[in-house]
Amino acid sequence: MRRITLWALSTVSVLVLLFSYHTSTSSTLAASTMPLTSAQALAPTTKKTTSAGGTTTDGTTPDGTTTDGTTTNGTVSASQTFDGDAAMTRYGPVQVQVTVAGGTVTSAQTLQVPMEDRHDQQINSQAVPVYNGEVIDAQSAQIDVMSGATVTWEGYTQSLQSALDQAHL
Repeated sequence: MRRITLWALSTVSVLVLLFSYHTSTSSTLAASTMPLTSAQALAPTTKKTTSAGGTTTDGTTPDGTTTDGTTTNGTVSASQTFDGDAAMTRYGPVQVQVTVAGGTVTSAQTLQVPMEDRHDQQINSQAVPVYNGEVIDAQSAQIDVMSGATVTWEGYTQSLQSALDQAHL
């Protein structure tokens, strides 16, 4: 009877240890999958502030003329950045910023993306640059999902659509 009890406890112990083993024990990522750091992912946004002469920091006066005398007439002639709303995913917030010049998207970058653990870093360091490039090609939020990064894609497209709506595109 004692042998059977000892055998059963040994078997249970081995199974617990086996199922609690983490298969990914590497603490480094491949050189081609460098994760975005918060300093790389965050970029300053352009804000308009008015000086004493009535000229804003982007060179326009309150009546819509630039410092060189040309009018903007409410159209986007210089590049402007638009921050999308942060979209909450189950792994964390995703926020996208687009730069628009002449009515077209010239660049897209993430302001926030989950980077809590190695798995997030590996997925998002590969997926985010692909998504940023696809935005410029598609000129809309209709971008393809990258296999393995569906949750990031959902948050990315939601925030991207918010930024494009602000840019009136």
